Amino acid sequence: MLTLVKLDEQHMPQLIDMMDEWTASGEEIIPFAIQKVDYHEFAVYQPSLEVGEGHPELVPDSTWFCLDTNRDRFVGAVNIRHRLNEYLLLHGGHIGDGIRPSERGKGFATRMIALALEKCVELGLERVLMVCDQDNPASARTIVKNGGVLENEVMDEEGHWEQRYWIELTE
Repeated sequence: MLTLVKLDEQHMPQLIDMMDEWTASGEEIIPFAIQKVDYHEFAVYQPSLEVGEGHPELVPDSTWFCLDTNRDRFVGAVNIRHRLNEYLLLHGGHIGDGIRPSERGKGFATRMIALALEKCVELGLERVLMVCDQDNPASARTIVKNGGVLENEVMDEEGHWEQRYWIELTE
């Protein structure tokens, strides 16, 4: 069973296990919010997971970790932006998400996004934008399974194509 949890000190072993695996893989850790600072020290790491109102350059956001309660193991994480600025409207969307390398291909991403969409409803969002790289069909399938409708494709600053999907949360 999967659930989204805020990081607390009791989850540090699960966090370190996940982040050490991801780091050793050499893959990009997504969402960016979970790798902004060193994850080994709770007192430094935990406050970095949230951006509040009033930050001059960033929108408010919240980070949750996806816990497989049957195994007491973090399988991934989501970062939810409470609103979009001009950049996020084109390239980032409301939700950044990632599944640790050893847990991919097991359906966890689809369920984790569904749980994240529930958090978006709690935040009062009526529509959610999700963006993925054009060359990441697994991510696109996960978004579509959660109701995503492709609006368009845009090129980022580095020349990579990104797909922009909208998910309606209210009817």
